[in-house]
Amino acid sequence: MYAIIKTGGKQIKVEAGQEIYIEKLDADVEGSVEFGEVLFVGGDDVKVGAPLVEGAKVVGTVVKHGRAKKITVFKMKAKKNYRRKQGHRQPYTKVRIEKIEA
Repeated sequence: MYAIIKTGGKQIKVEAGQEIYIEKLDADVEGSVEFGEVLFVGGDDVKVGAPLVEGAKVVGTVVKHGRAKKITVFKMKAKKNYRRKQGHRQPYTKVRIEKIEA
């Protein structure tokens, strides 16, 4: 059984036991999180939401918080002596999906 959930402005396909990286959540490590915005539930009994599946939710446990690898943002305008270099590390939350209730 799998589900498609919406979190952090993105849609993610999840299954029970899977570990996913999502946008940072305000939750404690080893704490429980619940995703109520379920768009689709697949498996033996398929349920498609319009836009959300009624009564469906996905429960997970926060494994850790962290920051992704650094990316370099470099802006330049040729022949104008304009150069800007900036680094960025996106914060994330690693979540283990415990169960899908549909």
